[in-house]
Amino acid sequence: MNQQEAYKAVFKEYPDILDVGQMSKLLSVSKKTAYRLLQEGAVASLKVGREYKIPKINIIRYLRITGEG
Repeated sequence: MNQQEAYKAVFKEYPDILDVGQMSKLLSVSKKTAYRLLQEGAVASLKVGREYKIPKINIIRYLRITGEG
């Protein structure tokens, strides 16, 4: 199984657009850390009103860049 197939297998239960709670579970970090990653721009996101919306592909990119995946 290559890296792309591995990501698809791990992330398939998550929707294409995540909220902060889902992101924190996916990355195994606290919500506080997830918010910090978003605020620092480490993980690209959209802000709709007061809520962050995170495309799943941006989390995959983050993991590839940091080598944590």
